[in-house]
Amino acid sequence: MCLILASASERRKELLRNAGFEFESRVSHVEEVRLVGESAEGYVCRIAREKARAVSALSDPGSVVLGADTEVVVSGQTLGKPAGQEDAARMLRQLAGRTHEVITGVCVHLVPEGPEDSKYAVTLVSFAEMSDLEIHDYVQSGEPIDKAGAYAIQGLASKFVTRIEGSYSNVVGLPIQLVYDMLQPFMEGSKA
Repeated sequence: MCLILASASERRKELLRNAGFEFESRVSHVEEVRLVGESAEGYVCRIAREKARAVSALSDPGSVVLGADTEVVVSGQTLGKPAGQEDAARMLRQLAGRTHEVITGVCVHLVPEGPEDSKYAVTLVSFAEMSDLEIHDYVQSGEPIDKAGAYAIQGLASKFVTRIEGSYSNVVGLPIQLVYDMLQPFMEGSKA
């Protein structure tokens, strides 16, 4: 099985490598825009499908393409990647002292025309209270800028996390156990 990750995310690549997957990585160039009334779960699954299909169109038959998208949801509001430092600080103030959801949509697509499988994982993450100085210092580190919800659980933000319920790798950007389960039918088929 030739596995292709439809992402340039270093975090996703590291998670897959650490789990023992051999794969190629290709950027999908999918525009990530939420539709009016679209749920967070529906959004991440749709974007994951669009990423997988975009890369599938440029891939060899028999390849399996993996697309993923992650969002952070707090009190019903979706927090994507911050637009800048002020936006990152705003998001972190929303997360401080609260529990939020990290939702990742995953799509596995067999080139050229399927089968295809889409699922999502939800992890609950609780943050400690954060002072304005802590938020300022974290934002100044630059780490929050390209992260959904403006934080990286595997980095400097780890000191603010008080509790996690669910998949840790999901919070990093890819629920590895879910991906493994979704890839099983394709892996078994390639051994036949």
